[in-house]
Amino acid sequence: MPNRLPFDEALRSTVGTPESSRLLDSSPRSRVWRVRLADRSLVVVKQITDVGDAAADADTRFAREIAGLRLAGRATGPAVAPAVLATDAPARVMVLDHLDDLGRTDDWMPGYAEALARLHALTGPADAGALPAWSGPTAADAESFLALARAFDVPVPPEAPDELAALLDRLDPTPHHALLHGDPCPGNDLRTGDGVRFVDFERAALGNGLLELAYFRIGFPTCWCAMSVPAAPLAEVEGIYRTTWRGLTGRDVPGDLADACAGWLIQGDALVERAHRGTADQFARLPAEDFSWGYVSARERLVHRLGVVADMTRDHDRLHAVGRLSSTLAERLAARWPALRPLPAYDTRPWS
Repeated sequence: MPNRLPFDEALRSTVGTPESSRLLDSSPRSRVWRVRLADRSLVVVKQITDVGDAAADADTRFAREIAGLRLAGRATGPAVAPAVLATDAPARVMVLDHLDDLGRTDDWMPGYAEALARLHALTGPADAGALPAWSGPTAADAESFLALARAFDVPVPPEAPDELAALLDRLDPTPHHALLHGDPCPGNDLRTGDGVRFVDFERAALGNGLLELAYFRIGFPTCWCAMSVPAAPLAEVEGIYRTTWRGLTGRDVPGDLADACAGWLIQGDALVERAHRGTADQFARLPAEDFSWGYVSARERLVHRLGVVADMTRDHDRLHAVGRLSSTLAERLAARWPALRPLPAYDTRPWS
């Protein structure tokens, strides 16, 4: 039976005998159970699935999540992820310690930002190869973004193509080795009595932590629950992140946050959920159709991201033309479709 708890004798001898289990909600890419053992303790059992669209990379996702969780297990003081108690690699099963989630709180972002910085600071150059390098935008993404502007009759500044080419060079993950979660969305962060812990490391990677700090500004680009964060809480959480990183590493966060946000902007695949990434040129679809992911449409996500990049690059020597293009394109989209809504406020978490 597909939902039968996958708990073999090797797992029983390592963590104990299951007494009862409950299948939890999860993505189609995994099955997750809360399990009570005979000694009355609780664990979480997660199995990476290999059915449908999830079949092709099931083994890779399992290996990636285990590697990410074990690197995250280096944290001293409060943990930033659940501990791995046991694994059954052939069945792609992991047994994790159970986290008591305290549930919703309106003031969730400061603890999230601190835990994100602590997660990112756990790895360094010596860990190169422990996880794949972050996979960012490509030259094809940049060209697709420029083609989108032309489709709306927005003039492309002559400097913009060269600025985008230089942006791709600066976003090269090779010099960076922060432990990236890969999908640090609200819902993948659990608030415990000891602080925030992240779950679901199937997309863990090594790269520049600013790529995930940028989530606050750019609207959580890999998440169905896109949202906007006003200036004051945004400044607070970015300050917490940078202070925490500096305290742990002794240096400032490397790189440019504007670069990270522009990188997310030009990725059309960041407008759709994971199952649809890599299947089409998402920017090419936008003039003729809008498409929703969660409760926000692709055009609404794009207008938000364009506005963010336009605001961040007004005085930016290396992205000035991209910023002007973003501003004009945002205005054109808003004029074409005046019913487009701003992203929901950051304190609206209906999934909690």
